[in-house]
Amino acid sequence: MKRRLAREKAFQSLFQIEVSDISASEAMEHVLEGEPSDEFLTKMVHGTVEKKEEIERFLTPYLEKWSFSRLANVERVVLQMAAYEWLFMEEVPKNVTLNEAIETAKIFGGEEAGRFVNGVLGKIIKDINNN
Repeated sequence: MKRRLAREKAFQSLFQIEVSDISASEAMEHVLEGEPSDEFLTKMVHGTVEKKEEIERFLTPYLEKWSFSRLANVERVVLQMAAYEWLFMEEVPKNVTLNEAIETAKIFGGEEAGRFVNGVLGKIIKDINNN
């Protein structure tokens, strides 16, 4: 499975977990619809779920006037996935994660979601590059 498709399936799985309180395995099984799983997809979903509190602590300072709970589900899940990649998957270049997150937000949430995700992740990239 290509990484872009794996990210989309990971997003769909994490979104389902967010809104319907099902397990990571159940969510992935549902979005895969009988297709074989993928190591990247599995790592993204399980890792994001397991590290959710740490990810939210990392993201919160970059949300400015927003609280994590006030974010729309699409933006919240996309930001969590991007943060997971940046914090725990060092083999993935940060600019690839940034571009994929923006595209995923646009696909599932529209242009506004893409702009919001770009703004938050852009602040993080700027901060990382300055340190």
